[in-house]
Amino acid sequence: MKIVETENLIKIYGSGLAEVKALDGVSLQVETGEFVAVMGPSGCGKSTLLHLIGGLDLPTAGLVKIEGHDLSTLDDDQLTDLRREHIGFIFQFFNLIPTLSALDNTALPLVLGGTKPADAQAKAAEWLEKLEVADRSTHRPEELSGGQRQRVAIARSMVTDPNLILADEPTGNLDSKAANEFAVLLRDIVDRWQRSILLVTHDPRISSFADHILQMKDGRIIEEVHNGNDGFASAGSGKDIAGEGGRA
Repeated sequence: MKIVETENLIKIYGSGLAEVKALDGVSLQVETGEFVAVMGPSGCGKSTLLHLIGGLDLPTAGLVKIEGHDLSTLDDDQLTDLRREHIGFIFQFFNLIPTLSALDNTALPLVLGGTKPADAQAKAAEWLEKLEVADRSTHRPEELSGGQRQRVAIARSMVTDPNLILADEPTGNLDSKAANEFAVLLRDIVDRWQRSILLVTHDPRISSFADHILQMKDGRIIEEVHNGNDGFASAGSGKDIAGEGGRA
């Protein structure tokens, strides 16, 4: 089943002499239980691509589907519901609320969605236990190590049971040991819980944990690398990136 499907995505900022084409015809697919990494230099469009897939921004042209839902057909309330129920987000700085405990940070997406606080906390506690930080559930972010904060951020992304996790440079501020541990956790989410992950990163060590690596340049996908796992995430930039009818 296709969790993510984009067709000829174009995103243009500004107009006239100030026009910038951030995405230039990007097409890709991510299947159930796949881990796909998007790499490329700063300004190549990889974060823009993630924002469009997550419904955080609108494309200038092209199509985004999440589990078969065409985002362009959804109103604001429907789009909010889809993000809340189908997508988990992990950000570079984790975006944990400093005044909330690890438990309340993890429960927050459920509470915002209308779940009773007690039920939300019970579900949050389950994920903190799975990610081995249950003993830190009453601690605020400032009282957690970097590795513990990243586990809480993952727990929060998983608490609504989404099928898709979108991660935007989540290891950018971690040392190499913590970054590697984070990548192992992401791989575990795919292998143990059959979630799909689309990760934007500049770190080849982290992308090596993915099933497929999509290399971007100037708003286009220019190369795809398979890391040897089963499955296939097709990718292109308006044409087959490996040539007519081929695969990269």
